[in-house]
Amino acid sequence: MEPKLNAQVHKRVRKFLLISIPIICVIIALGVGVYFYTNNESSHTEDPDALNDLTPATAKWVQNKEIQLFRRYLRFKTISLETDFEPCMDFLKKQADSLGFEVTIYYPVNKQNPVLVMTWKGSDPDLPSIMLNSHMDVVPVAEEYWEHPPFAAKMDEYGNIYARGSQDMKSVGMQYLAAARALQLKGITQPKRTIHLTYMPDEEVGGYLGMGPFVASDAFKKMNVGFTLDEGYPSTTDHLEVFNREKPSCKITVVAHGHSGHGSQLFDDTAAVKLNYVVNKFMELRRNETAKWKEEKYPYGNVTSINLTILNGGLKSNVVPPEMEAVFDVRLSIDTDWDEFERMIKSWEKEAGKNVTIDIQKSPKTPDTVIDHSNGYWMQFKKATDELHLNVTPGVFAASTDSKFIRKAHIPALGFSPLLNTPPKLHEHNEYINAETYLKGIEIYSKIIEKVANF
Repeated sequence: MEPKLNAQVHKRVRKFLLISIPIICVIIALGVGVYFYTNNESSHTEDPDALNDLTPATAKWVQNKEIQLFRRYLRFKTISLETDFEPCMDFLKKQADSLGFEVTIYYPVNKQNPVLVMTWKGSDPDLPSIMLNSHMDVVPVAEEYWEHPPFAAKMDEYGNIYARGSQDMKSVGMQYLAAARALQLKGITQPKRTIHLTYMPDEEVGGYLGMGPFVASDAFKKMNVGFTLDEGYPSTTDHLEVFNREKPSCKITVVAHGHSGHGSQLFDDTAAVKLNYVVNKFMELRRNETAKWKEEKYPYGNVTSINLTILNGGLKSNVVPPEMEAVFDVRLSIDTDWDEFERMIKSWEKEAGKNVTIDIQKSPKTPDTVIDHSNGYWMQFKKATDELHLNVTPGVFAASTDSKFIRKAHIPALGFSPLLNTPPKLHEHNEYINAETYLKGIEIYSKIIEKVANF
């Protein structure tokens, strides 16, 4: 009986192998295919999360490589002073490698605030270089007020991409890279001037850990920067502004101390009464400046903006607080007399009563960037926008940017964001950019970069 049993066992083993080997081969083939598919940079599913938004209406945008890369960049939660930038920088280094750019990372102050510099070497490295600047950091979000998660880069049926930083200013940082890619595909593998693409860590909190100390460093001096492009502002029409100057910014902190005690008592000299006096002065000034802009049609650069942004104080509802604080964000008009403005604020401090202090922190004054025939970079910028039939006029930027450090170093800098027909949503809930607007911006930057880097 034993030989017959062995024959049956062998027969069953052969049958098992005949069935299982093809199945194993199919599994291996599928595994290899999935590996290469998910690791292929040119694949349409380079951004797997994008498939969540893939519909007949969005397909042309979702499957676009530049849109995919942009949305991946938006998903990095890079809030100023709260972020580990390493994952974001790894992504940026990968983009630089794909373009053949060198990458250097600097730490002007500390490891938490890196400055990433990509370098596209020019054919004439002795010429002053071009710096294309942007910042990685974004402002915080109140997620409960967003229609879509603020770091998901969700796309709706109209091609609107919702994310913190979509306008300010991750769009620009990625458009630089996309424009470089477009130029290389066009055959411009090496510009005449060296181009540096810089990614800053803390513009949203002043730039004092990033661009400020970086500009003062030997590393920056060796870059031999002759001209800088930086962020601008969206336009609700097809008319764009380019900014050669910006309003000086002030952070004004008012602190009032006063009588504390039971909430049922009408004490004299309370912190709230004194703080209220100063707040009312600021609000009156704000109404006057708003009237200049809305009713008298002053240019926005000639209007001082004033906003109460922080209000602190109080222990319990039945305790009169011993201290209260108000913080104002003030952007001075370009024709404001700084000394006179400070004297006015200090007079309010005295009028409010004893134990009131007002601290004024002003950004440094910086020279304007000249925009006439004496500035060859400006002439090339203008030539590019003219060839694209863009309606572009110079203006004063309403806020403070990293360009203040560049201009202070007497390097010409222009603020420009090609966000046509886009409602400004900087620092607002539901910040977004339309996919077509983003792609049009790549075309615009391609022309501008080609011009300024090759004269």
